[in-house]
Amino acid sequence: MAEINGVNSSKMDMLRIWIHPRVLTMLFLGFSAGVPILLIFSTLSVWLREAGVSRSAVTFFSWAALGYSFKFIWAPLVDKLPLPFLTRKFGRRRSWMLLSQISVMAAIVWMGLTDPTQGEASLVMMAVAAVFLGFSSATQDIVIDAYRIECVEESLQAMLASTYVAGYRIGMLVAGAGSLYIASWFGTSRELYDGSAWSMTYFVMASVMLVGVATTCFIDEPAEARSTPYQYSAKQYIRFFLLFVFAAALFATCFFLTASVSVWLKELLAGGSKGNVKLIGFAVETGRLFFALLMAAVGAFISVKAGLADKGMVQDSYVEPVRDFFVRYGGKTAVLLLLLVGFYRISDIVLGVVSNVFYLDMGFSKNEIATVTKTFGLGMTLVGGFLGGLLTVRYGVYRMLFLGGVLAAATNLLFMLLARSGNDITMLTIVIGADNLCAGLASIAFVAFLSSLTNISFTAVQYALFSSLMTLFPKLIGGYSGTAVSAYGYESFFLMTAAMGVPVLVLIWFVGKLVDVDKQV
Repeated sequence: MAEINGVNSSKMDMLRIWIHPRVLTMLFLGFSAGVPILLIFSTLSVWLREAGVSRSAVTFFSWAALGYSFKFIWAPLVDKLPLPFLTRKFGRRRSWMLLSQISVMAAIVWMGLTDPTQGEASLVMMAVAAVFLGFSSATQDIVIDAYRIECVEESLQAMLASTYVAGYRIGMLVAGAGSLYIASWFGTSRELYDGSAWSMTYFVMASVMLVGVATTCFIDEPAEARSTPYQYSAKQYIRFFLLFVFAAALFATCFFLTASVSVWLKELLAGGSKGNVKLIGFAVETGRLFFALLMAAVGAFISVKAGLADKGMVQDSYVEPVRDFFVRYGGKTAVLLLLLVGFYRISDIVLGVVSNVFYLDMGFSKNEIATVTKTFGLGMTLVGGFLGGLLTVRYGVYRMLFLGGVLAAATNLLFMLLARSGNDITMLTIVIGADNLCAGLASIAFVAFLSSLTNISFTAVQYALFSSLMTLFPKLIGGYSGTAVSAYGYESFFLMTAAMGVPVLVLIWFVGKLVDVDKQV
């Protein structure tokens, strides 16, 4: 048989690869990475909806996961900053991995200790805890990605990626279906809400993260990480860290201080008319977010000029990875590539924000949601991933990228049928099967596409940038999905999410004309 990624594919060699310690390690680390995201996404939405929180407020909580979309900002910090005591004890990668996992556990416990029925203050506290969880989980993703790249030779990277994804999906299953089963077992339901049952569920999820902690403690530090010396002095690292803290504080200050201004501006622009209130609200809040980001960037720039942080260190950390990308592809092509990365998953992410609320509104029980959308859905996603790998090898990344874009938009139309059918478990199973199969198929080509854009010299920062951009705009728009459903209804909303996929197909076509994707992979 032929070689796969330089590794002889005989049955014995393939068996040895699958039981390779690093390959198995990624299964457990993938599990650890997959647990947190649904606890601030779909599982939290079920909890809040049962607690009587409005649909619009529930979907706004999806913004807590924006840490995943901005992780490229602090990826250089994770890459360059040694941690007191932990770095000496565990090494460059494992120290950050352990810190992020402990932070994830603390954030989950914090959420479990918060009762969303105790008024607006408790909702704010839940939001802060969810943001902390998103930040900690995104940090874990950064360091696990770096560990995966550095821990084995290139010939084993495909196997590590496959076991990591499998572990990630299992972690999502535990946090998704598992948490819904556990909450039901503890006695909470939409008709008879019990906050203590949800608290206990989140405590159980926090204990599940011990799998990742134990894995981090037992694995070895990658040779690449051990051989890479820290290039700057302790004083320079401290100044670099203070720059990040200052920029983050400036962002938070600008964002919260402009709250009253945004309310005034929305009322002014609406002018008493009801027709465009939702669109105006979306535009104003998005502008508010980017204004805060701009102020943070300006503040950081002025601070560097003033000597708060080492200019060369900032240049190496932030400027060079971006400059490299634009130099390799040229300005026009680079912008098109970034647009494609940023919007490729828009159809399924925007729909996904409101999906669990939709299932509950259709009358499905938590156990039905867990069994069909999580357990059965996971199986179909894995089948789709396997099929996507075979088809990508056979037909190339570009064709599968285009097919994935078509399928992502088309399967959203199936949710319109489900909305009309109501509480029909057979229709739910058909829709979830088709949607997850197509999502798994498309994901393989997209991961290969993202990998092809990355320069090995800037892997950590560029990959963090691409994966952050991949979810940024879809999650911003997804935060208003509940508002859109309240205004237009589920059927119109699903039609809108499908229509969002059409410009993506145009982008893929343009990229195919400018870049030979298949030759880069």
